[in-house]
Amino acid sequence: MDDDVLHKNPFGFELATVVVNNSVTREAVTREQMRKFLKFVHDDNVYCKYYEVVYILFHTGLRISEFCGLTLRDVDLENKSLNLDHQLQRTANMKLVNESTKTNAGTRKLPMTEDVAECFRGIIEDREPPRFEKVIDGYSGFLFVDKDCNPLVAMHWEHRFNHMVKRYNDIYRVQMPNITPHVCRHPYVKHKTKNIRITLNILIFFILNI
Repeated sequence: MDDDVLHKNPFGFELATVVVNNSVTREAVTREQMRKFLKFVHDDNVYCKYYEVVYILFHTGLRISEFCGLTLRDVDLENKSLNLDHQLQRTANMKLVNESTKTNAGTRKLPMTEDVAECFRGIIEDREPPRFEKVIDGYSGFLFVDKDCNPLVAMHWEHRFNHMVKRYNDIYRVQMPNITPHVCRHPYVKHKTKNIRITLNILIFFILNI
């Protein structure tokens, strides 16, 4: 390689110096804990009805507000993609609002793997049409609604996760950490970050060996 072309590795930096982590530290979950928790939910006669949701959150990196905001039109099973341009929130005065995603990068088409698509297919097939479809800021056809036809929000799923973890820990001696909908994102994001590092290393190899 010509030293006049490239004197040093242009990618000789830690990824942490580029990606700023300003999130609140939460207890991480390992791949093994994820596997055990998913199996528990799948086999449990009470919480098995939430298995698809737990699996989706672990394998897509969706924010729970993005998941709650999903409508039937956002789930493209034919092309295996999700439309993510809004997130469902409940304000301090209990009003439901659909907000745009946090950043322009958050507005995206997210491809689905076959197993994730199957989970969404099961959710849609099991969805009982409500008495009426609640319209919130132009969006309707939410995947999960309560008895009053209002779409479920993050708080509902946080409570359900709390109950699932408590039930697991009541049964097993080796305790499960506090798995929340947000914590479910960590294995997915960690896996994607690892793939970025691998891609950078491959790119560095080819640049240094031109």
